[in-house]
Amino acid sequence: MITISMTVDTRTMEKGTTMTQNTDIRDDELQKEVSDRYGKIAREVIDASGGSRSSDCCSSNPITRDLYTADETVDVPDAALQASLGCGNPTALIELSEGQVVLDLGSGGGIDVMLSAQRVGATGKAYGLDMTDDMLELARKNQREAGVENVEFLKGQIEDIPLPDASVDVIISNCVINLSSDKGQVLKEAFRVLRPGGRFAVSDVVVRGSIDPRIRSSVEAWIGCVAGALDEDEYRSLLAAAGFTDIEIVPTRIYDPADAGDVLANSGISIDELTSMEGQFISAFVRASKAG
Repeated sequence: MITISMTVDTRTMEKGTTMTQNTDIRDDELQKEVSDRYGKIAREVIDASGGSRSSDCCSSNPITRDLYTADETVDVPDAALQASLGCGNPTALIELSEGQVVLDLGSGGGIDVMLSAQRVGATGKAYGLDMTDDMLELARKNQREAGVENVEFLKGQIEDIPLPDASVDVIISNCVINLSSDKGQVLKEAFRVLRPGGRFAVSDVVVRGSIDPRIRSSVEAWIGCVAGALDEDEYRSLLAAAGFTDIEIVPTRIYDPADAGDVLANSGISIDELTSMEGQFISAFVRASKAG
């Protein structure tokens, strides 16, 4: 997750152009911004040999902390945990079985990929997909250090997954889909690569109800360094339009915007305005299925 000083409105967006609150920005410009921020984080972790992130907003963000238990991360390199920028733990919320193939969209430093690989065993496989060279370098370094063999990291965009149709049993993602400027295309691609009976199980930031764009932009930046979290109903609609069934959105964390008062002190947004939105910003486990 990364800070991008814009709010993406997918309801007014035309393919090829991201409509923002203050300006129009092309998809390739947004992707470069995302890639640059991710790359900076990865380089910091690599340079510090697993040290803490210093310059990214998420380094001081409590939303990204305490997502994994000590038991889960005992066999995971520290650098993978340091580079984890998620808002949830999708691997803890989905049942995985021996022999399954798992794909993590926006895999970052690889923590969720390696946790998935442990659970699907030697007869299964876990793919990680990321568009950032530095993050892929870090993930592969972490894989070598962990000695995990049933993992493969792919370079590509989540809007154009470099895998064949019906090749994956489970798709996970950890607070990355909200960064895409074409979320509908991401979900269509996810549906395409899932096998019949496959499952979609991601953690993401979701918005409930209508919110002043000025407030939404600032609070989103605090919550998870996100670019454009979907409204809950819109998320359901896009999943259904992609072909998914059994759609379920379950809150895992409800954010208190008032906690962001100090961070947003220079934004012109009052504490009263923030507290009026309590319960509208959440991390959620988004679950759906492809009919078998």
